[in-house]
Parts: sequence; structure tokens; C-alpha cells
Amino acid sequence: MENVAEFDELVKEGKVIVNFYADWCGPCRMFGPVLEEVSEEHEDKLTIVKVNVDNFGELAGRFNVRSVPTSVLYDDGKIVGMKLGFQAKGPLVRWALVDN
Repeated sequence: MENVAEFDELVKEGKVIVNFYADWCGPCRMFGPVLEEVSEEHEDKLTIVKVNVDNFGELAGRFNVRSVPTSVLYDDGKIVGMKLGFQAKGPLVRWALVDN
């Protein structure tokens, strides 16, 4: 993702998990591979967008992100959920594709 306008386009359609992270964050580094797996296994149903809070403070502010990692779930441009902290693969998929 290059800019805020691109972000706004990415979340307009379908199911999208927006992952707010920071390079210096240990739990964020643990969460990265989980997100990659979920993205690969469910690429036809789910998009993952990673947002570095150090590079995109404006977006972090828009969502009132106070800690990382924070995940925001969009469905066709509308926010339908938010989770704080590391998420295991199974619960993350269930949250994104079954519960919402």
C-alpha cells in the first residue's frame, strides 16, 4: 500500500482484514506469518491489508489505534469488527469468514 487513497480503494469490496502493525512490535512479527497463511489459503474470499502505524499515522488515528497489532475487519466497505493483539489462525479465519 502506497497511500491513504489506495487504502480506501482496497477496503471498498469484499472481506478485508486491515492489520495495523509496527516493525518494532514482537507480537506483530509473530502475527505476520499467520496473516500470510490466511491470505494464501483464503485469497478468493479474503484480502489482507497491512498498515505500518509508523508510516501511516493518519490511518492509525482514523481508527483510534492505540496498540499493535490491531485488526479491523471490513465487509464491502463497512467496518464489521475489530480485534486487538495477536490472533491464532483458526479464530482469525472464523472471525473473518464465519462470524461476520
